[in-house]
Amino acid sequence: MISSEEIFETIDMVAIENLDIRTVTLGINIAGCSSSNPKKLAENVEEKIIEKGERLSEAADRIESRYGIPIVNRRISVSPVGEMIAPALKNDDEVGVEVALAMDNAAKEIGVDFIGGYSALVDRGMTKASNCLLNTIPKALSQTERVCSSVEVASTRSGINMDAVKKSGEIVKETAEKTSEDGGLGCAKLGFFANAPPDNPFMPGAMHGPGNEESSISVAISGPGVVRSVVETTDGDFSELSEAIKKTSFKMTRAGELVGRKVAEQLDVKFNIVDLSLAPTPAEGDSVAMILEKMGIEGCGAPGSTAALALLTDAVKKGGMMATPNVGGLSGSFIPVTEDSRMARAVEQGSMNIEKLEAMSSVCSVGLDMVPIPGDTSPETISAIIADECAIGMMNNKTTGIRLIPVPGKKSGDTVSFGGLLGESTIMSVSKYKSTKFSQRGGRIPAPIHSLKN
Repeated sequence: MISSEEIFETIDMVAIENLDIRTVTLGINIAGCSSSNPKKLAENVEEKIIEKGERLSEAADRIESRYGIPIVNRRISVSPVGEMIAPALKNDDEVGVEVALAMDNAAKEIGVDFIGGYSALVDRGMTKASNCLLNTIPKALSQTERVCSSVEVASTRSGINMDAVKKSGEIVKETAEKTSEDGGLGCAKLGFFANAPPDNPFMPGAMHGPGNEESSISVAISGPGVVRSVVETTDGDFSELSEAIKKTSFKMTRAGELVGRKVAEQLDVKFNIVDLSLAPTPAEGDSVAMILEKMGIEGCGAPGSTAALALLTDAVKKGGMMATPNVGGLSGSFIPVTEDSRMARAVEQGSMNIEKLEAMSSVCSVGLDMVPIPGDTSPETISAIIADECAIGMMNNKTTGIRLIPVPGKKSGDTVSFGGLLGESTIMSVSKYKSTKFSQRGGRIPAPIHSLKN
């Protein structure tokens, strides 16, 4: 029986503490759209996305109105495009761009804000198709508005594909240059991953990966403000604080699963997973960095920040796991820079730097996220940063992601504003010491010994 106190708590979470469903994401398998005719392939992709997704926004609106829990974004993820363009490459080695344009058109037609899956899985090696897709990423992101791209370049099972990592630095630089009029905004739609989850509903890493149903609904809940309120009102030690966060995460997850299942029923598709991640926004108080500071850290990034983040991530996961068996995606705590106003302030004040962010990513659910760096940062340095972050994911058997934005024309200490949920921040400095020979060595960093579990 649900008590009246629990009902009022949920109302307060929504009305005062910014609890929301960050995204309802419809996953669609587009493997069957493949064709040797590039134009026909693109048409097939656009038609299937519209056919499957045309009722998504209407269904989400209906459930939002019925239960009073805001649904911030409606999104689509498709199966990795790099896996289905091979037959058309003999006629057009840039067929990927046509597919991206078709995805963008479909997303506009059905009224979703982002569509993910312009992706390739190259942790073990690159096929001709995946290599061609990687070559087209800068062009695809600069010519579309809503398409997001991700590349898995490493995994615990396969190690780090350093040829792909080298290419990744070049892709980031070219994407920033092609979108320089918007501050390199194209890089905000581009992520590189180690151990990329196949059911991630968050952009830019969202994709409908191998093993999923033909189509399914996943939801991502978000409530940093709710957890901050719990931390502010809990005076006990860390054991008591962990218990309080777990109970709150349990309630948030139950609300998220309810919304996800109801939207799936409306669309007559399977419900897939709830992603438990605490995803901050630029709104004051809706901040993961502020949660850590409320635990007793003077400025996010100061000593103790990694331990505080570890407690937070663990408690959120434990509470969510007690609420539903359908936990997936990234599920933990996000520590983006521009999207978290208090994190951006920590960068401005000097308590946070890129090395500390990297250390904290060993205990959170993503990695270096929405990090603006000087526009003249070399591709080799970007590749080396990606390799470092992938090493944390590979060795610890966890997902790590990297979303770096070399802002054209900007230097360390300048500011950049992307607007909306993407936020703003001071440009972070990177090491002046070069890693050129390291990044150009190529080959593979082998998988760790603990990957051999069979």
